[in-house]
Amino acid sequence: MENNRNYFVAIALSVVILIAWQFLYINPKMEKERVAAEQAELAKPQATTPAAGQGAANTALPGANGAAVPGTGESRDQSLAKSARVTIDTPALSGSINLTGARFDDLKLKDYHETVDDKSPIITLLSPAETKDGYFTEVGYVGNDASGSAPGPQTVWTLKEGKELTQSTPVTLSYTNEKGVVFDRTISVDEHYMFQVADKITNGTAAPVSLSGYGRVTRFSKPATPSVYVLHEGFIGVLGEHGLQEVKYAKVENDAPVEPGKATTGWLGITDKYWATAIVPPQATPYEARYSHFTDGRERFQSDYKQDPITVAAGQSVDVKNLIFAGAKQVPLISSYETSLNIPQFDLLIDWGWFYFITKPMFKLMDFFFHFFGNFGVAILLTTIVVKALFFPLASKQYASMANMKKVQPKMEELKKKFGDDRMGLQQAMMQLYKDEKINPVAGCWPILFQIPVFFALYKVIYVTIEMRHAPFFGWIQDLSAPDPTSLFNLFGLIPIELPHMLMIGVWPLIMGVTMFLQMRMNPTPPDPTQAMLFTWMPLVFTFMLASFPAGLVIYWAWNNTLSITQQAIIMKRHGVKIELFDNIKGLFGKKPKQPAE
Repeated sequence: MENNRNYFVAIALSVVILIAWQFLYINPKMEKERVAAEQAELAKPQATTPAAGQGAANTALPGANGAAVPGTGESRDQSLAKSARVTIDTPALSGSINLTGARFDDLKLKDYHETVDDKSPIITLLSPAETKDGYFTEVGYVGNDASGSAPGPQTVWTLKEGKELTQSTPVTLSYTNEKGVVFDRTISVDEHYMFQVADKITNGTAAPVSLSGYGRVTRFSKPATPSVYVLHEGFIGVLGEHGLQEVKYAKVENDAPVEPGKATTGWLGITDKYWATAIVPPQATPYEARYSHFTDGRERFQSDYKQDPITVAAGQSVDVKNLIFAGAKQVPLISSYETSLNIPQFDLLIDWGWFYFITKPMFKLMDFFFHFFGNFGVAILLTTIVVKALFFPLASKQYASMANMKKVQPKMEELKKKFGDDRMGLQQAMMQLYKDEKINPVAGCWPILFQIPVFFALYKVIYVTIEMRHAPFFGWIQDLSAPDPTSLFNLFGLIPIELPHMLMIGVWPLIMGVTMFLQMRMNPTPPDPTQAMLFTWMPLVFTFMLASFPAGLVIYWAWNNTLSITQQAIIMKRHGVKIELFDNIKGLFGKKPKQPAE
């Protein structure tokens, strides 16, 4: 039993060291490397566009002519003014469609701001390719000599019907090539973030023509904030029988393009923490998907697909429909698209993690409380109570076992005196004592071990769901997804100095540390000096470590500790066991508790 306890202690210590290493060393190091890389990139001379025909193996489109667009140094507004456009205006979106390429390269999200200040600029998702942060999506076709030129990146479409794209007024674009093949494209959008691109291809020639559809999501820069290990940012897709595909930017930067293989159903695109752009190809025609990194004139990342050829008979028409999602990854909205539009596993656009079977129900419970009380912080507190209630039978048994350990503490002291330095004999005698008293000495570890998946799942909910972004609690916590902005080391803002990241120890991390300290002092002090030191210093380590975590998570941990202390005190009192919290605290300062009179 003692060996088992040591194993658990070793595991806990290893986890603490690894997490602390990640957040106190690796993440700051990654941030420094990112800044250095940006500075080095700015120092490079601006690359020029390759001449026509160069870099054919690295074209921007699958099998089509589409060289990289150089950065012009123009502002976003200057770039937008250079081309004819169709305005987009919906309750959730503002922007425009570039008639050159029928490209979605100007999109802003009306409901989301860059900071918690509602007067700050709204989020810009898509921008023209010429800008520094170029990011766009488009669909088109690859033709041949028989079909003539097909709509691609440089095709200039004509606005045939409509003046402005709104949720109630679609627009129709048209293009006719030199062979007489007519492409009519109707673009519609709902009140949120889903576009439908419906093409009608009419073959006006005297012979059948063959065309391959393509779609791509292209961006010219990675997110400014480096991704953490619990969140996927980069290429994403669900490709038929190949299932979920999550490809990091670094994967294609260092290796060849990732080509999962041919699929029929599914979707693909690029995802950030809160935003995503994805294309849902026609679900009846096989296609090949690819995640790539290009350096032919300008670095860019691209998620694209190319369909098998479709044939349009002479004098006939064929309809082709793509869906394009570009917006915020709202959980209920993404789930509704999966159901209403029959998009396979579209909910995986949100990174629920390994414990998705815990994470998703936990979000739904929190979302329920939020809609009832209007505060996600309150929702976190109530969700914690529900979780504690669900685990109460297990925790009750474990705490009862721990209470029984306190009862036999005098007998354990007698055994120590009896066996002295005979550790083997002492261990055997203690195991027999545990057996006789029906005590599990590692019982105190189980509530913590069962709490870890719940803690991690809640961390995922708070960290990855956009509903938590800029969600206020009370007082100084105006964003539950961001760390507590206060710090002990500048007297919580009274001293106007800027502190390094590792010294931002706010009020809530301190509260969490105190509750963790009190919870651990409710338990018997481990007899082994190493274990005792570990339990003494663990609250301090967690205080520094969790200070950089989202405030919502720290509030949960502090509240959960408080509930655990209350629960444990009630159970111990029921079993007639003395609550030795204050005696254990006195022991830290060298004050021995008073012994009962014999």
